[in-house]
Amino acid sequence: MFVIVPCAAGCGHPAISGSNTCASHAVNSRGEAERIGKYITEREVIKDLSACGLHFDSMDFSYRKFYSCNFSGASFSMCLFTKSRMRILFFDFCTFKNCDFSGSDLEFLSFAGSSISNCTFEGSSLIHINYGGSLITDTTFDNSDLYNSRFINADITNSDFKNCNLKRNYFIKTRQENVSFKASNTNDAIFEIEE
Repeated sequence: MFVIVPCAAGCGHPAISGSNTCASHAVNSRGEAERIGKYITEREVIKDLSACGLHFDSMDFSYRKFYSCNFSGASFSMCLFTKSRMRILFFDFCTFKNCDFSGSDLEFLSFAGSSISNCTFEGSSLIHINYGGSLITDTTFDNSDLYNSRFINADITNSDFKNCNLKRNYFIKTRQENVSFKASNTNDAIFEIEE
């Protein structure tokens, strides 16, 4: 598991891997994102990485294997994660715009409080994922296995969950507008708490 090294500036935020400061106190935050992006693209397996608060733009992280990494508060624009494998990653309070996770194998991830817009998770294995409190718009999860995932208190609009496994999915207090669950097993999902 990644080790949390506090920022040398004393703010309490975690330092970026390979640095002694967090993204807010980095001399060149953009340069740090490019350094971390290069680090990821040069490896097949990425372990114990801390990249909180960085901004990644148009990077291709496809076919990578990520284990125990922390990207909390980061933003991703037009990034590719296709066919990636991820285990125990933190994407809490992140922003994802126009990103592609299709065909990925994700397990034990947290997207809590994140903003996910115009993204695709199509044809993916999304097991034990926490999307709690997230804002999801114009996104597709079609043909995916979402076993035991959580969308508690999320806000989902203009998004599709067609032909998905929703067994043990929790949509409690989830606001939905123009969401399609066509051909998915919604009877196995939990939409409200029984009293």
